[in-house]
Amino acid sequence: MEKIIEVKNLYKSFENVEVLRGIDIDIYRGDVLCVIGASGSGKSTFLRCLNLLEKVDSGEIKLSGEYLFKNEHKILEPKLKAAKAALKAAKKDKSTAADKLLLLEDDYRELKEEYDALYTEERDIAKYIGKNIDLLRQKMGMVFQQFNLFPHLTILRNLTLAPTMLKLATPEEANERALALLERVGLRDRANDYPNQLSGGQKQRVAIVRALCMNPEVMLFDEPTSALDPEMVGEVLDVMKELAGEGMTMIVVTHEMGFAREVANRVIFLDDGVIAEEGSPEELFDNPKSERLKSFLSKVL
Repeated sequence: MEKIIEVKNLYKSFENVEVLRGIDIDIYRGDVLCVIGASGSGKSTFLRCLNLLEKVDSGEIKLSGEYLFKNEHKILEPKLKAAKAALKAAKKDKSTAADKLLLLEDDYRELKEEYDALYTEERDIAKYIGKNIDLLRQKMGMVFQQFNLFPHLTILRNLTLAPTMLKLATPEEANERALALLERVGLRDRANDYPNQLSGGQKQRVAIVRALCMNPEVMLFDEPTSALDPEMVGEVLDVMKELAGEGMTMIVVTHEMGFAREVANRVIFLDDGVIAEEGSPEELFDNPKSERLKSFLSKVL
């Protein structure tokens, strides 16, 4: 199977609070991955780190084999400092055996060479990413909790603004695609309305269409139904189910356990910034291994 996203050793802190603590996961083309967990477990932060809406501290993110982020030299910094301090102390201690001193020198030199090589490689990658961040980001469509539509623009203009500004399509092409997608979600007749004229469910369907207008490789959903009235949830989930059925790769942070059980092929349970459990919906919902997941499910199911 083709890996579309690769995440290794991902760390993210806000001030002195570690929110993500070493996330490792591979996501394959066509996966529908649901991310579940209690509030504060790092779910939304994980999603926002994937498309660099949050600045990652350290680790590695690849999309279709291309780096979105790589910063692992910082992980070596504590080891390098410790090796340097140990070598310095050994040199000061006149009783240190020569063979031990040689070993400490070798350890420090190897770490320093690895650190310098990583630093140089990552500096070059960061330059490339900095120049191409918009092109890289557009490969991941993002749907937020609060829709984030421009209130002063019509629905059609909300949908065509980014593709035309980034010169991904002519205005005519962008209009044609936007209207076709609005037709698909049952909102073509609202193209010339403004967001405040729509219901919450309609706004979220427009937000999904806006992301699709960029022809993304992956769709990211950050609790897309949490701001909706209960009767509007179904119309948004139906659109997402249709996308999943067509093979769209999706990562969905959600509290909708029914959706996760029915549509996802993989589910991860985040707890305290780490992937505490991972597996199929059947494995996680029917046979949870940890007491923490059992406790969480007992409260949400």
